[in-house]
Amino acid sequence: MQTPKRLTLILATLLTATISIKAQMVAVSTDVPWLLMQSPNVAAEIVVGNKSSVVLSVMGNHKPWGKDLKILAVQPEYRYYFSARPMHHWFVGIGAVAAAYNITWSGKVYHGDAYGGGLTLGYVWNLTKRLGIDFHAGVGLISYKQKEYFVHDNFDADYTVDGTQRTNATGNVLLPTRVGVSVSYILR
Repeated sequence: MQTPKRLTLILATLLTATISIKAQMVAVSTDVPWLLMQSPNVAAEIVVGNKSSVVLSVMGNHKPWGKDLKILAVQPEYRYYFSARPMHHWFVGIGAVAAAYNITWSGKVYHGDAYGGGLTLGYVWNLTKRLGIDFHAGVGLISYKQKEYFVHDNFDADYTVDGTQRTNATGNVLLPTRVGVSVSYILR
């Protein structure tokens, strides 16, 4: 299955699951640092319990700031709030990430997929009844499978095995999974 189809399937499954939840509150948000990096993003947070919510974030970009960089990512997350209500004050989250990317950086090309999960710690500062700022940071274990080669290499000829192009770099790495400041608006 191709990567965009996999991400679409994951996104559709998560959206279908969250639509069937009868939520008390629903909020939409966008991560400001990602916007500054010319990477449009949106998240929906749905309350699923007295102290918990489910968040689904989607982001992507195509040549931000003229750099050869393309990313499409989805991040579902479950959040537990330590205050008496969700979408208010301190929370801890457990989430996943799935991304497809094609990046050219310092003379090398990285084209592949990444999957993983991790923990997030955050704080929601409510400015008004509906408007809030969400500060969050998280780290997780990410597995990647990619084609990695130099810009001037002939990937088709140099990295083909039995007539099939194959990934030539795989691994696991501990990385930040969520770091940012989001502005959120509670719809209901």
